[in-house]
Amino acid sequence: MMASSNPGSYYYVCTRMRVRRTKLIPREMYLRLLQMSLPEITLFIEGTQYKQEIDELATSFSGIDLVEVALSWNLGKECQKILDISPGALKSLTASYLRKWDIQNVLTILRGKVQGVKPGRIKEVLIPAGELDRTILDHLLTEETPERVVEDLKRFRTYDVLAQELPRAMETGSFDRMENELYKQFYEEILREAAAGVKGGEHFTEYIRLEIDIKNVINIFRLMDQAPVGNISEILIPGGGIYRIPDLLMMAGIRDRNELIDTLKERTTLEPLLDLLEDLKKGRSIREIEILLTRFQLAQMERLSKRYPFSIYPVLSYLESKRIEVYNLRAIARGKERNLSPELIRDYLVM
Repeated sequence: MMASSNPGSYYYVCTRMRVRRTKLIPREMYLRLLQMSLPEITLFIEGTQYKQEIDELATSFSGIDLVEVALSWNLGKECQKILDISPGALKSLTASYLRKWDIQNVLTILRGKVQGVKPGRIKEVLIPAGELDRTILDHLLTEETPERVVEDLKRFRTYDVLAQELPRAMETGSFDRMENELYKQFYEEILREAAAGVKGGEHFTEYIRLEIDIKNVINIFRLMDQAPVGNISEILIPGGGIYRIPDLLMMAGIRDRNELIDTLKERTTLEPLLDLLEDLKKGRSIREIEILLTRFQLAQMERLSKRYPFSIYPVLSYLESKRIEVYNLRAIARGKERNLSPELIRDYLVM
């Protein structure tokens, strides 16, 4: 269970994660934020752990732009702080996990370039938490074309997939296939790294397999609302711990939701997941299904972090909870900026 030869430093990191969790915004506060104006929301955020970023950026941004950039900067810096205090194998595993931000950031830049979005607007939503730090991301933003962006990433692990998929993406105007392939590469790599004998790797693997399962299940539900697609296997990620690819391919052909749910239940003994799947028979929308599955994933991570309090779990649990907090605050701020009703905004929150 230990991830370092220095138990004291490892205990310290896990204890710090529990302290950090106490500073996360509780559910009841989100409900109050839904009743506030955008200036009031900004003032509230300034009174939390985002104060430093709000103060630093207030002279350059205002309104929704200030909120967006402050949240992005804070999350990026928080991830780096955790890496800085993490010892040995714990740091290695955490750094591997944070590489998924590179995928999101590069795709955001590429899509922005194609759509003609100004670099400053793209920068507002980038999270410099992976291998691609703020300096590298800023440089990518200066490039004029998607081709130049990809070329600048030649020395990074995502380059081969980016170079292979870019022509198709430019031709079709869709980066979905590129995104799928990047995530397949990402999960294959971190599962391989975790299996390479690193201490704590078995716990890391267990969670990663669960994360893959949740992504695949969400995609199977999405397919039910879509016209027949080409190669379904392109959107499924190998490596899940519960659902194998052949089973998922079979389930992708099921058009009755209750039948699909019963089939999903037959292939797991995980009690919380069984309960959740049964709940999905209540005519839930795809958006509700995604939120409920995300909540389940967070709750399962929290259970594991309590069962193994000095493992990778407390770190991953905090990182995911922090990510969701930023997502929720962004959703509320964006909704207010667009004059959406509190009820409609609430439907998009993960609480």
